[in-house]
Amino acid sequence: MQTAIEALRVSMSRVEHLGGLYDALSSLTTRAVDASDLLRAQIVLGVSAMDYYVHEVTALGMVAVFEGKRPPTQAFLKYRVSVGAISAGASTSNSSWFEAEVREGHSYLSFQQSEKIADAIRHFTDVKLWQEVAAKMATPEQTVKDHLKLIVDRRNKIAHEADLDPSFPGARWPIHVGDVEHSLRFLKQVCESIHATIT
Repeated sequence: MQTAIEALRVSMSRVEHLGGLYDALSSLTTRAVDASDLLRAQIVLGVSAMDYYVHEVTALGMVAVFEGKRPPTQAFLKYRVSVGAISAGASTSNSSWFEAEVREGHSYLSFQQSEKIADAIRHFTDVKLWQEVAAKMATPEQTVKDHLKLIVDRRNKIAHEADLDPSFPGARWPIHVGDVEHSLRFLKQVCESIHATIT
């Protein structure tokens, strides 16, 4: 599972570098050049990094359960695999077929909202995820969930609605460096706390 958290750290580092690019571009140009889309890209890519982390750690955790390295959970026992995958698995002694099946099954899902993240994690551990994460973050559980929802909602406005404010046609929602930096720190803290909880 270490590869999942390392991939997250690399991804978040790249996302943070966009902030430096925003600062450099803003200092070299006039206000006529709007570099705020770099900040919007940071939000989208930060949430994407978290989503990817949850996908990765879930696949690795489920493989660990399949290989007998972790105890099975109810969610794991109810997980469905195709007959084709079982047929392929019957002819091999490793778990690669199972990992491929999990990755394929989860490829259509997004793990961004708190309940979806918890559903994914339940496939390999019965830990009370958000209770534990909130304790590690020294923040009330509902506050952690609400803050995550706000960041994901903003990501959705950017990715699916061009970040346009319906109250002012043609105008985008304002975005500020401090808010973006805070959101990225929060996403990293959430993922690090999830990792500390499940490992």
